[in-house]
Amino acid sequence: MPAVPRIAKEHVECDQHEKAYQSQAAVFVARKRTIGAQRAGKPMRWIKNVGLGIRTPAAAIEGAYVDKKCPFTGDVSIRGRILKGLVISTKMKRTVIVRRDYLHYITKYRRFEKRHKNIAAHCSPAFTIQDGDVVTIGQCRPLSKTVRFNVVAHEPAVHTKAGKKSFRVF
Repeated sequence: MPAVPRIAKEHVECDQHEKAYQSQAAVFVARKRTIGAQRAGKPMRWIKNVGLGIRTPAAAIEGAYVDKKCPFTGDVSIRGRILKGLVISTKMKRTVIVRRDYLHYITKYRRFEKRHKNIAAHCSPAFTIQDGDVVTIGQCRPLSKTVRFNVVAHEPAVHTKAGKKSFRVF
């Protein structure tokens, strides 16, 4: 059977927390609606399938947030690298720091040394992420001075006792 696309059940006004009015660019907010009967036309929320085997979260489909940098509801395409890492900081607004651990081979001593990189990634409001969670991030166009990745999947933390700087390979 072909998969039936999930759509929002009813129109919900977008969250208005900013000074400017927030609306999705692809949706005309003031369209005429029939009273009482549900129209079979376009839904009032615009979403897209990112591709690459990544599922669109239910919070992106049924949510009421507006985020132009979200890969599911905004104008950002995921292309390039798909990486996995551990969230070590969620102090910024809609941005997380992801730690990636790896081993670097030293030819002279024929041994490996532990290294890590911290990557800033945009986190859409579709995900509720905490420190210690494992996230999958996808490369996109530059969103700011340091952000070039976007969170596309989220796995809740399982090992909460280990510290932020402990070495983990996924």
